[in-house]
Formats: sequence, C-alpha cells, structure tokens
Amino acid sequence: MTEGIEKKLQRNVPLAPLTTMRVGGASRFFLSVKSEEELSEAVKFAENEELEIFILGGGSNVLISDEGFDGLTISLEFDAIKKLHMQKNQALVYASAGRCWDEFVKFCVEQNLAGVECLSGIPGKVGAVPIQNVGAYGQEVSETIRGVRVFDLETKQIYELTKEECRFDYRSSIFNTIYKDRFIVLGVSFCLKEGGSPKIVYKDLIDIFGDKSAVSLKEVREAVIRIRRQKAMVIDESEPNSRSCGSFFKNPILTKKEFCEVIERTQALGVKSVPSFIVGHDAVKIPAAWLIERAGFYKGYRFKGAGISEKHALALVNFSNATALDILNLAELIRDRVREKFGVELVPEPVFVGFKKVVSMKI
Repeated sequence: MTEGIEKKLQRNVPLAPLTTMRVGGASRFFLSVKSEEELSEAVKFAENEELEIFILGGGSNVLISDEGFDGLTISLEFDAIKKLHMQKNQALVYASAGRCWDEFVKFCVEQNLAGVECLSGIPGKVGAVPIQNVGAYGQEVSETIRGVRVFDLETKQIYELTKEECRFDYRSSIFNTIYKDRFIVLGVSFCLKEGGSPKIVYKDLIDIFGDKSAVSLKEVREAVIRIRRQKAMVIDESEPNSRSCGSFFKNPILTKKEFCEVIERTQALGVKSVPSFIVGHDAVKIPAAWLIERAGFYKGYRFKGAGISEKHALALVNFSNATALDILNLAELIRDRVREKFGVELVPEPVFVGFKKVVSMKI
C-alpha cells in the first residue's frame, strides 16, 4: 500500500450519516479516492488484507446492517463532466462516477440537452445510475447511455462497456445481476439531443402540461422536482419522510397469465380493477404501492422506529431511531402480506450491505 493511501485510510467510520436512511453501523476501513490511480491502490490494499469492497455513492439506495461492514468502503470523489459535440444535433456527455446525479441533470438541462430531464431530483451519484438502470416519470438512463467506463476487479483493467454489453432491463443491468460485484463504475457517457423536446409521457406530467407545445426542459425539470418533493422523494433534512432509500420495492412485472390470476384474486376481494401498464408482448407492470395499500398497509404505518412514508407507500422510512432490522422486518411483513393476498412477490430495490446472514429477500 502506498504512503498516500496509508495517510488517507480511516478506520471504524460510521456509515449511517452517509446514507439517506440514516441507519446502520460502521465500516472497518473507509477511503475517499480522487483518481482512478488511487482506486487501483485501494483495490490492491483490499486484496492484500482479504477485505470485501463496498462502493458508497450518495447512500440513497442502500441498507447498511446494524453491525456495519467488515471490509473497505470506498467513496469515489472524482466528479468531472465533459461535453463533446457530435453530429445531427447530438452531444456526447461524460460524467465521472462521483458526480452528484441531480447536478449532472441540471447541467444537461442548462445546456439544452434532452434525455435525462425527467430524472431530476433523484438523490445519489452518477456511478449508481447504470447499475440499477435508474428510471422515473417515463424515462430511464438506458435510453441515453452510450457507454460505461469500469474498473474490472477480476482483470484489474479499465475499459468501457457499450450500452449493449450492459444488458439493461427494468431496474437491472449486468452490474446487479450476472456480474454483480465484478465492476466498479468509474463514469458514464450519455448521448443527448441538443435542443430536443422533453419527454412527457408519464401521467403526472401529462396532467400538468397536457397538449401544451413548446414546453422547456427547465419547466419539466422543475415540475418533476415539485412532484418528488410532494412525495418526500427529494432529500430534505427538515422532512422526516425523506429519511428513506427511495422506493423500497420494484414495481412487479408479470406475465399476462399471472396478471389474470391477480385479477381473479382482487375480484374475489371485491376490488373491481387493477391498475396496470403493458410493457412487452407478454408483460404487464403493476404499481407496487397499489398492492401494498390494498394489502392493508397505509401511508404513515409504523413498525417500531420504522414505517411507511406518510406521502408515498413505496418508501420505508426511519421515523424514530430505526434499526436496519426494523426496516427489514417491516419489509418482510409487507412482502408476506402482498404474497398471501395477491400471489405477487415484491422484490426490493436497495443494496443490502454488511449482513452476516444472507438476507432472505429475493434480490
């Protein structure tokens, strides 16, 4: 380990304050790295000490165990943005992994670059967005991602994966499925449209703008942030409901046969219709929040120090000194009841870090 890394290495650093949920224990080792060279040195240190590595971004999509993480937590602090012009009113924009995601979106909107405006207000950093294929209000990052620069923990090489190689799907990619824990995202290249129109396909945005023409990217960005704020999905220290990791569960995608079975169950319960969205030839998406509320949970529901957001049924919240175990037990309670009532298995979105026993949830 180099002398520079030795000086920067911290021990027993509490992780809870570095997450939006504010729960969890400490990391045995913690290191902020400001360059790809420092990252390489940090990986060497972890290998020499036989430590697991956890890459901490904005802390907005993770649940840290109460025991903490017995390894090396790395925070990527390089945050450059580079804009390269292309032909046909398109621009290639590269952002380093440590860049605040919403700052990146703001930059693109100010540069009149369309393609990420509906993803405004999402907490976290750029490095996290391709992992989960972040999406909101009718837009996904995979629509504009051109490539992802990565550090390969197997080969110790740095290279760029194409959009196709990332195998993006609903809330998934190779980074959280077949090659989970193999790559560290260093930066992302986006192909955006200069002077393009904002994407207005989501109901909430259609209700605001309707058929109005000449809507600006800035107007859509501001509208999305207002909507998210109303749901406590914008980080605000004065808003207790924002002490969450965002949507805790993915919206289930079912086959048409499975969807028909859900309809049969709901009709037997006296529910006449189920909200749904066609997302493929044989795929139907159901709002997880609808399932949760129809399973008997309500906004503001409390479970020990945890609970369901008072403004959004998909967000589990640390209301009063909740532990990670409180959050997990509440999540299991919700999943069990949704499964019993509708036959649907809810899948969690957050990354679970430091749990000694394998978390029983299907992720």
